[in-house]
Amino acid sequence: MKAIWNNTVIAESNETVMVENNHYFPEESIKKEYFKASDTHTTCPWKGIASYYSLEVDGKENIDAAWYYPETSELARNIKGRIAFWKGVTIEK
Repeated sequence: MKAIWNNTVIAESNETVMVENNHYFPEESIKKEYFKASDTHTTCPWKGIASYYSLEVDGKENIDAAWYYPETSELARNIKGRIAFWKGVTIEK
């Protein structure tokens, strides 16, 4: 699977995990040069507290377009160390 934004592959893996229609990519599969840590956090009642990354590709920024759970609940342990996307990031085979 590939995560693509602004015509650029920002993550690629054959080992994504699907949860709630989102592909969670292993952390080591992202291209870190496009990711900037964000101060945004949200809470999911069953997964835990999410942290976010903003994307920057070719001078364009996509604020809080990727999220992950630094610590997951027991129910969500299969996505620990994984990153998912939204806000215009497309996922393709």
